[in-house]
Amino acid sequence: MVREAVRTDLEGLLTLYMQLHDNPFPELDERVLSVWETIMSDDSHHVIVAEEDGKIVSSCICVIIPNLTRGQRPYALVENVITDKDHRKRGIATACLNFAKDIAMRENCTRLMLMTGSKERSTLDFYERAGYDPNDKKAFVQWLIER
Repeated sequence: MVREAVRTDLEGLLTLYMQLHDNPFPELDERVLSVWETIMSDDSHHVIVAEEDGKIVSSCICVIIPNLTRGQRPYALVENVITDKDHRKRGIATACLNFAKDIAMRENCTRLMLMTGSKERSTLDFYERAGYDPNDKKAFVQWLIER
């Protein structure tokens, strides 16, 4: 079942995120809970999750960004696409990305953009099959933290 996250999904989402860039499970302190509350309270920030048997097995983020160009229509950015390693290649991430696309279309966005740090051919092919054009725009990233 694909849906937008609710406040009680935090621990399940953080558990899934442990597979994204080898993130450790953070202490659920005031800072983490404050970030979660900010995300959940922001109508432009959509945390999309896929759940199976009560467990979050896939997710992506879709953020709607206001824009002064293109008729003042917003655009959308997709980030943090992840599927649990035991649930891959079953169309679950595609369902999450389609849910994000539906949100972007409902919000009258001009485009939906996704960046990935992956160089894996299978990952890049997956994003192309999901409708993302690798030749349309060029992304440049400047990290502001030590990696």
